[in-house]
Amino acid sequence: MSDGQDTGRPEFTLVQVADPPSSDEEMAPMFTAPVSDGKRHKNDIFRPGPGPMVEFRGVTKTYDGGARGLDGVSLRIGTGEFVFLVGPSGSGKSTFIRLIIRELRATTGEVVVGGRDLATLRRSKVPYLRRAIGCVFQDFRLLPDRTAAENVAYALQVTGHSQKEVRRRVPEILSLVGLDGKFDRLPRELSGGEQQRVSIARALVNHPRLLIADEPTGNLDPDTSLGIMDLLQRINRTGTTVLVATHDQHTVDRMQMRVIALDQGRVVRDEESAGYHDVTGEVLA
Repeated sequence: MSDGQDTGRPEFTLVQVADPPSSDEEMAPMFTAPVSDGKRHKNDIFRPGPGPMVEFRGVTKTYDGGARGLDGVSLRIGTGEFVFLVGPSGSGKSTFIRLIIRELRATTGEVVVGGRDLATLRRSKVPYLRRAIGCVFQDFRLLPDRTAAENVAYALQVTGHSQKEVRRRVPEILSLVGLDGKFDRLPRELSGGEQQRVSIARALVNHPRLLIADEPTGNLDPDTSLGIMDLLQRINRTGTTVLVATHDQHTVDRMQMRVIALDQGRVVRDEESAGYHDVTGEVLA
């Protein structure tokens, strides 16, 4: 991958890895960690125990000028759940996500993630919270001058992993998301679906307990979107909690997971095994 010039980037000698896992059971130990094993792990921001992964208790977020991003929201997302968050633009989806990763603080009410009340979380602990949450975005947010492998490696390097661990885990996670043979490609050399798979690999490589995907298929064609959502579903089946904010009606209808619909900052629908529409056929997102 190097032409002999010093690029300032870590040079990878990518090792041969086993074939991608063919079952969810084989897939699980590659990236997920026990959520409720009763033990506290080093730098683990989440508290051990069987409680919900996310809980909002009467949460209101009021912005400067008086606009409300959320208005009295109370709900729970259980550990290991797969949840769609839907709603029109301005409904509160972005506020909801930003509260979970503590980019914002609630004006009133409590936001609890992994058993931790985020209002009492010290500023020095916020980076550990964000490392425990993987985020996937519509626009991929890849470093344009870094290869697929280097983009994923960066997420490990900034969290202090050794080069030995980086070299082991990067090929493993890229193979997991179906990118064998694409490790050395720059983002511009990858399709949109492949770039999103790199983004998912980067989000997974630090073994998050919670994966948040914000419009992960918004820039993708229907067939590619199907593959990305199937990958997220496989990840969820291994125990990772997955929250997907989306406007993709076809995906929500096909997967029939729990749907939380927001409108004007309020929860207007919360259904198990639901589609994009409510029972009356009205589109709420």
